[in-house]
Amino acid sequence: MANDACHKIFVGLGNIGKRYDKTRHNMGFMIVDQLADRWNLELKEVSRFKAKVAKGVVGGVTVHLIEPSTYMNASGQSVEQYLKYFQLPITTLCVVTDDVTLPFGHLRLRREGSSGGHNGLKSVEQYLGTRSYVRLRIGISGEHHGKKPLDNYVLENFSRNELNELPGIIDKAADGLQMLLTQDAESVMNVVNKVSVTRQENKDESNREKSL
Repeated sequence: MANDACHKIFVGLGNIGKRYDKTRHNMGFMIVDQLADRWNLELKEVSRFKAKVAKGVVGGVTVHLIEPSTYMNASGQSVEQYLKYFQLPITTLCVVTDDVTLPFGHLRLRREGSSGGHNGLKSVEQYLGTRSYVRLRIGISGEHHGKKPLDNYVLENFSRNELNELPGIIDKAADGLQMLLTQDAESVMNVVNKVSVTRQENKDESNREKSL
């Protein structure tokens, strides 16, 4: 059994294929891609895991990046196979995913919880047999949410306004994940879950302060 203090696994959830690259449901992939860029790691397809994976050492911690190639609804297959192959405990795992119940750009880090109806998290829970794993959820509920069927909304590309905000959101999410290399989830939650990410939110907050 590996020492969980020396390993950290970041699994981004999404759908493979160019048609899904910039869709809201692929937020998890985008953030894991950002981690790979930061840490100069190259994600490569490994058939054994049905996933793109990368592995390296960052600040003395062995980091594992995973992007399942199974499509969202079967993501748990890749996670289970990877953990078993390297004999890594679930305590090393952090799953990164979109969340349509959170306002666009909001970050929520949790040590455990339900799937909230998210098919990727449902699959991870099914294959691991537990809800007790760290997950970072990134809000994708924007201006057009509720105006069309949910399946259509999450599989659409981000709006122009959202695309303008996206780099900052991805950076903040990656910052929070990097903190997990040196801090426990509880400590990181106290920082990440208070972050106001989007420019519009910051502008609204500023206007509220001026009106007081």
